[in-house]
Amino acid sequence: MIGTLYFLALLGSALAWGRMDVWREVAARNGTGGGGGGERCTCDAFLPSSTFPIKDLIAVEETAGEISYRLELEIGKLEEYDIKMTVYAEKIVKLTGKVEVVEENPDDYNDADLEEIKVEIKQVEALIEELQLSIKSSTTVFESLRVEITAMVNKLDTLEKIYDKNLVLATRREYIKIQIELEECEKRHQEIFNPNIGSCAHTGIIKVSKPIVSQLNAHLSSGYKYGGWGKDSKPIPDRKSMYWYSGYSSASIVDIRFYTDYKNLILRTPFLHQNLASGWTGTGNNFIIRENCLYYQINSPFGLAKLNFTSVKYESRVIAGASSSFSYTNSPNQNFDFSADETGLYVTYAKDETRGKLVIAKINEASFGLEEEWHTSVYKPGVSNAFMVCGVLYAVKTVDIHTEEIFYTYDTKTKTETYVNVPFERFQDKYSNLDYNPTDQKLYMYNDGYYVSYHLWFNHTAPATEPPLALEEGSQSIIENNM
Repeated sequence: MIGTLYFLALLGSALAWGRMDVWREVAARNGTGGGGGGERCTCDAFLPSSTFPIKDLIAVEETAGEISYRLELEIGKLEEYDIKMTVYAEKIVKLTGKVEVVEENPDDYNDADLEEIKVEIKQVEALIEELQLSIKSSTTVFESLRVEITAMVNKLDTLEKIYDKNLVLATRREYIKIQIELEECEKRHQEIFNPNIGSCAHTGIIKVSKPIVSQLNAHLSSGYKYGGWGKDSKPIPDRKSMYWYSGYSSASIVDIRFYTDYKNLILRTPFLHQNLASGWTGTGNNFIIRENCLYYQINSPFGLAKLNFTSVKYESRVIAGASSSFSYTNSPNQNFDFSADETGLYVTYAKDETRGKLVIAKINEASFGLEEEWHTSVYKPGVSNAFMVCGVLYAVKTVDIHTEEIFYTYDTKTKTETYVNVPFERFQDKYSNLDYNPTDQKLYMYNDGYYVSYHLWFNHTAPATEPPLALEEGSQSIIENNM
């Protein structure tokens, strides 16, 4: 390629000099002055003062290769920083708990115990300093790469103005791709450390992080395989940092624990342990907490239930046509699945008349009635779980013993469905609860008794679809009185 560029550069330079029209014949006599004189042909050529700087182009090409390699390294580091931050936060929480216990009962601990805690504190401090240096180093690298790319583009602009424009433009387009990669890398960095909470200015999920494992459940038992955990998706003012957990040995819900914050969740110290009254117990595990209300499935009668923990008010509703015959692949009694996102509260289920295909319904939170209903083409028993993000249903299936995959989406705004491929890793074999929380844009999974969460990456490069101004065919109003 470089050889071709060199040849074309010389050729282009020659054409730029103008035509060599100074050829001329000059009659000249022999030096002897005799007859039989000969003729000689001469030409005058005007050479330019400079040639194509091929060394500059090679240097730019080498710089681009080096930048691409450094970018790949930094992109890989971003996910490592995210996981490390979660791990370090958990270490701090556990260590804080130990210190508080020592402060409350100082006589129960000897010098050796205190020295051990001091060592742990120093280790955590060292880990945090290491992470801070790593993040600072990555920020410095991003700034350095931007400066180098700017210099490289300026150099190419100069070459473009002086020399063969077509070839330089083609080369320049390759290096613009590198600049776009840098911007994408910075965008991922921004999404991890400063997510745009509440925004739907994207076209969907494009990546799921590795599983972030907090710990085993509050019962300290792997036998409590069924349940859920997470945060309130629309927290009331004094409970914005609240977490909740409910677990059981079967697909039932009999009680729920509330924690003031993540620290107390890890320390297993709830501020409220609420047992459900005998007539209020539920079944299935796709329940959620929204605005201090528990939304869950009941079997007597078969339908939906809402328990307001602020007013201690219980309500139930029966969904006409909803079937108890269709559950998710890996867990029983998952007939109703509640989901909450930036646009409101939803529930999914299947009907006999739809032959087991998933139905999405939006819930009016004030009246606890259904507002709209959408019919999808995906068969519920072939789905391991589902959740909503910005009015879009994401259906998940099990690929193998380690992998789940978001394979299907249905957009309630445009009434369109799409098959996608977004794989992510499971921590344990089975799970019973998977939900998105719009307050932090994370997925929460209850995975064989463990608290697991995931970060999400969204596609911000394509324009987001605007919601329709009026309802389209395919949506159906549901009258609460018919329920």
